[in-house]
Amino acid sequence: MIFTETVVQGTYLIDLEPIEDVRGFNARMWCHDEFATHGLVTRVAQCNIIFNKQKGTLRGLHYQTAPHEEAKVVRCTRGALFAVVADLRPHSPTRLKWVGVELTAVNYRLLYVPRGCALGSQSLQDDSEMLYQVSEFYQPKAGRGIRYDDPVFDIRWPLEVSVVSDKDRSWPPYTGADQ
Repeated sequence: MIFTETVVQGTYLIDLEPIEDVRGFNARMWCHDEFATHGLVTRVAQCNIIFNKQKGTLRGLHYQTAPHEEAKVVRCTRGALFAVVADLRPHSPTRLKWVGVELTAVNYRLLYVPRGCALGSQSLQDDSEMLYQVSEFYQPKAGRGIRYDDPVFDIRWPLEVSVVSDKDRSWPPYTGADQ
């Protein structure tokens, strides 16, 4: 695996190193030791899947507050997604910065999201699917979100938003008060 740090400190784009032959290829997409070597969280508490029927569907930006902050490893398994990580960590040199990357079923890229960051995604194709590993169990009382159009972050989504949940549309303006 090739780990490339993004503009948000501790957030990595991970490219696979396929070993190819006439059958296709084999590639490692999770390795406890390689993640640990990069100082990344290696615990996996849950593995979740998200499916979006319609192109332009937006989810997030979601996170959990301490002591339930989550690290995530995200991969698009069908279609294409634009995944966004927003840095909410109070003492981070990249606080309030965001990075967006295209994850597709054919580029096989992974995105590592560190604890203290929010994750959002927009489907770039109909019938897109995301698989993600999470380091902590979901705790509804610790769940929070940032509006996809919050001016503090000024995220530039690639498509017009076609579908967003009432919950994601109604997050209050971000103040950092619960961090």
